[in-house]
Amino acid sequence: MHILVVDDDPLAGEMTAALLESQGHEPLLANDAMEAVEQLDAHSDIKLIVSDMHMPLVSGLALLAMLREQDNHLPFILLTGDTPDAALRQTPGLDACLCKDAELACNLEAAVKQALDS
Repeated sequence: MHILVVDDDPLAGEMTAALLESQGHEPLLANDAMEAVEQLDAHSDIKLIVSDMHMPLVSGLALLAMLREQDNHLPFILLTGDTPDAALRQTPGLDACLCKDAELACNLEAAVKQALDS
């Protein structure tokens, strides 16, 4: 089972992938929304998407909206360097919105487990 990590910052993407790998998952990386769509087309065993929020051209929220419009309902976790507000956390179709902070490893593990169990 693969988890798709979408992040325009290669270091941040690698760190997120390393966290997921240490938790027993198989991450795939995409540098932007277009690569994410290519990965989704190429790998039918992707079970979850973890995306950065702030990316050039297509943001994480726009990627979520685009996927939902295409009837793709994979669990979706959004990562942001900002503190997510209540409105962002309540975005329809979003399983979790996490801050990229010192608690990310613990919070990401719990969010992935919850998203995959639901």
